[in-house]
Amino acid sequence: MISSPPTIQTQLGEAISIIADSDFWERWDTLTGDLVSRLSNTDYKVTNGVLEVAHSIFVRWRPLFQSNELNREVVHVVGIFGEPFIQMLSVREPPVALAPVGNRLTVARQVADQQIEANKDNADALKGWLETMSLLIRILYDFCCHDIPFVIEAHLQPITALLQKYITYSSAKFDEEDEATPLETLKSDICDVLQLFTNKYDDDFGQYVQAFTSSVWDVLSKISFEKRYDILTSKALQFLTAVASVPRHAEIFNNEQTLSTIVEKVIVPNVELRESDIEMFEDEPIEFIRRDLEGSDTDSRRRAATDFLRKVLENYEMLVTQVVSGYINHYLTLGKTNWKAKDTAVYLFIAIAARGAVTAAHGVKTVNSFVNVVDFFEQNIAADLLSGASEPISKVDAIKYLYTFRSQLNKAQWTSAIRPLIQNLASTNYVVYTYAAIAVERVLFLTDEQGQHLFSPNDIQPYAKDLLEHLFALIEKDVSAPKLQENEFLMRCIMRVLIVMKGGILDCGAESVLNHLINITNVIKENPSNPRFYYYHFEAIGALVRNSPTLGLVPRLWAPFAAILSEDVSEFVPFVFQIFAMLLELNPSGEVPGDFKILIEAVLAPGPWETRGNVPSLARFIAAIIPKAAEEIKAEKKLEPFLSIFQRLLAGKKTDQNAFDVLEAIVGTFSGDVLDPYFGTIITLIFSKLQSNPTDSFKSRVARFYHLVSARAGDAKLGADYFIKHAEAIQANVFTPFYLTVILPTTGTFVRPVDRKLGVISYTKTLCESESFANRYVKGWGFTCNHLLDLLKNPPRVSAGIGDEIVNEADVDDIGFGLGFTPLNTCKRGPRDDFPDIVEVDKWVSQYLKEANQRHGGKIATFVQERLVPEARAALAPYLA
Repeated sequence: MISSPPTIQTQLGEAISIIADSDFWERWDTLTGDLVSRLSNTDYKVTNGVLEVAHSIFVRWRPLFQSNELNREVVHVVGIFGEPFIQMLSVREPPVALAPVGNRLTVARQVADQQIEANKDNADALKGWLETMSLLIRILYDFCCHDIPFVIEAHLQPITALLQKYITYSSAKFDEEDEATPLETLKSDICDVLQLFTNKYDDDFGQYVQAFTSSVWDVLSKISFEKRYDILTSKALQFLTAVASVPRHAEIFNNEQTLSTIVEKVIVPNVELRESDIEMFEDEPIEFIRRDLEGSDTDSRRRAATDFLRKVLENYEMLVTQVVSGYINHYLTLGKTNWKAKDTAVYLFIAIAARGAVTAAHGVKTVNSFVNVVDFFEQNIAADLLSGASEPISKVDAIKYLYTFRSQLNKAQWTSAIRPLIQNLASTNYVVYTYAAIAVERVLFLTDEQGQHLFSPNDIQPYAKDLLEHLFALIEKDVSAPKLQENEFLMRCIMRVLIVMKGGILDCGAESVLNHLINITNVIKENPSNPRFYYYHFEAIGALVRNSPTLGLVPRLWAPFAAILSEDVSEFVPFVFQIFAMLLELNPSGEVPGDFKILIEAVLAPGPWETRGNVPSLARFIAAIIPKAAEEIKAEKKLEPFLSIFQRLLAGKKTDQNAFDVLEAIVGTFSGDVLDPYFGTIITLIFSKLQSNPTDSFKSRVARFYHLVSARAGDAKLGADYFIKHAEAIQANVFTPFYLTVILPTTGTFVRPVDRKLGVISYTKTLCESESFANRYVKGWGFTCNHLLDLLKNPPRVSAGIGDEIVNEADVDDIGFGLGFTPLNTCKRGPRDDFPDIVEVDKWVSQYLKEANQRHGGKIATFVQERLVPEARAALAPYLA
C-alpha cells in the first residue's frame, strides 16, 4: 500500500480498514504495531497513508457506547500507538515514566511541527505535513472520544499549546486558493477537538477554554466570506456553541457590548445571503431547498450561526432578544428598498423567536416569550405572501415563516392563511411553488390533541381538486424519468391531500388522480432514481386505494403493477405487494379477482423471497390471498407449498414474525381435517425454536397461534383438544409444561386488545368444549378459568378495521431508504381480528358459558364448584347467572 500510487493507496487503505472491521483487534493484534513501524519522519506520503488507515480504524469508536470490549481495544491501541503518536504530534519532553516504544521515531521527536516549520517555503511539502498534522488531530479525537487516555492526559498542556499554535497559524502559500486548503481543514479538525474537550472534559480542559475562545473568535473575525472558509466558520461556531453550553464559560457572553459585537461581527455576516446562495437558488433550486429544510446544511454558516445564537439565547433570553431586536429593526428599515436586508431581518427573527428544537412534524412548539410571532408576520411578512410583485426569496421567506411557526397559529388564523399559501403554488419560480407545497403539506399534517387533523375533508373540499391537478401538472412538466421524480416535495403534498380527504376524494376527481398516478408509475419504473419521491408516490396510491374501495381499482392498477413485477423493478416490488394485499383485504367478495390467481404461482416460487426487502410484503400478501383462494388451494393441493414458506420464514431470526402472519392465515382459513397431515410438523417446528432461547415477541406469537387453534373449536374441527392430540403424538405429556410455562404467562402479557380478545375466546371454549381439560387436566381447568377472569377484569374492546382509523404515519424524514423493507403507512393493516362478529366479549362469554353449561347437563357449574376457590367462584358467578 505504502509503495503504491495515491489512487491505489486509497483503495488498499480502504481494504485494510474493511478487514479491520471484521478482525481488529483480537484476530489481528499485530496491526497497530505494523502501522507504527511504517511511520516515517521524513516522507509525509508514507506517513499520511499509514495515518489514514489508522484513523479509518479508530474512527469506528466514536458512535459506539462504552463497553468492556471497547475499552480493551482502546487500551491495546493506545498502549502501542500512544507514545509514537505523541512524538509525531511534536509534543516535547515526554515524562520519564512513559518509556518510548522501540521504533524509528524514538530519536526523531517534534516530527510534524518540525517538518511544517522546515518546509514553510515549500508549498507541496507544507501541504503534505499540514495534512499529517490534521490526521494526527483526528486521531487525537478518536483516542479521546470516550475517555482521555493517560498518555494524552500526561501531555495535555503541551498538546493544548500545539492546538493553540495551529488554530492561529497562517501561511501566504495558500492565499490564492479558492477551495479549502489543508490549513483550513487542520483548523476545522482542531475546532472539533476543542468542542469535544469543552463538552466532555471540562474539569481537565476548562482552564484553557477562555484562551481558545479568544483565539477562535480572532480566527472568525479575520476570515472572509468565501466558500473556502465555510466549514472552518461552521466548526468554529460549533466550538463557541459548546462554550455557551457550559454555564461557567457562558458568562463571557452575558454582556450587552460583547453580544452586540458577536451579532455584528459574526452572526449577521454569517446569516446574510451570499452570491453563492443566490446562484444555488436560481441554478440548483432543489438542492437549495434540501439544504435549507432537511439539515443537510449542518456545516453551513447560517445553520452554525443560528445554533450559536440560540444557545446563548437559552442562557440570556431577554438580553439576547433586546440586542438582536435592534439589528432586526435596522435591517427591516433597509429592507423597504433592499430585499436582501429584509431576508436577514426575517432570518434573525426566526432564530431568536424559536425555542428548543424545530421539529419536522410541528415546527416550533415553544417560542421566545419576549416576541410575538403573529404580530411580526402581519406587520412585516404577510404582504410578501400576498403580493405578486415580491422578490422570489421574499416570498420564500414568508412561506418558510408560516411553515416554521405553523403550530403557533390557530384554526381561524390558518383558515385565512391557507388560500394565499395555495395561490403561491401557481408561482413560476421553482423554489416558491415547492416551498408552498411543503408548507401546505405540513399544515394538513397538523392534528389536535385528539389526533384529528386540523383541516377536515370538508375544509379542503372546495380547493382539493384544483390543488391536486396543479400539483400533478408541476410534477409532469418534464416527463423524462429523472426530472419527473426530482421534486419529492410535490408528491408528498399530493399524498397528504389524499390522506386527509379520506372518502371525500371520490368527489374531487378520484378517476383523474388515478390516471395521473398510473402515468407517473409507468414513467418512473423505467429508472427509479429518487427513493423519497417513489415512496410518497406509492403512499399516495395507498391512500387512494384505502379511501376509494368502490373505484374499481383492481383492473386499473393490475397492468402497471404486473409490469413492475414482470420487469422485476426491485425498488417497487415491496410497495406493489403491500397495495395488492390491501386491495384483497378491502375486496368485499370472498373470491380472488381473476388476474390475482396468476400471482399465487409467482409468490410460491423461491425467487421473490431471496430479496430480504420483499419478505414482509410477500407474507402480508399471502396472508390476504389465502382466505380468498381457499377453494383453489385445496383443489390444486397448494397448501403444502404455503406451509413450506412458513417453515422457511420461521427458520430466520428476522422473519419469524412474518412466518406467523402466514400460519395464522392458514389456521384461520382451513379446518382441522385439512390441516391434519401437516399439523404435527408445524408444532414440531415451533417447539424446536422454543427450545433455543426464544424472544418474548416469538413466545407472544406462539401463544396467539395456540389461542387461534383453541378458539376455532366446533365447526372448524380445531380447538384445544386438537392441539393437544398432535402435541402428545410428538412427545407424551409435552402439553402440560408448554401450557404452564408459555401459554398462560405469555397471554397475561398481551397488550393489544385483539390479542386479549382472542385469549378470552380461547379460554372460554377450552373451559366449555375441551375433553382433555374436563377430564385430564383438572388443575389446568382451574388455572385457565383464573386467567380468563384476569383478562375479563378489563374486557378488551377492538377498534375498527382497516380504512376507518386516521393514518398517523411515522414522519417520513425518519425513514431510512435502502435495501430493507419500507412499510407504506397508508397500507398498514390493523391487528388481525379473527372473530369480528364478537363485539362485546364479556356478554359473549356469559352467553357461551350458560349455553355450554346447559348443553353439557350442568357440568360447567359443577366444575366451577369443584375446581375454583371461593373468590374465583364469586367472580365467575355473574357470567353464569
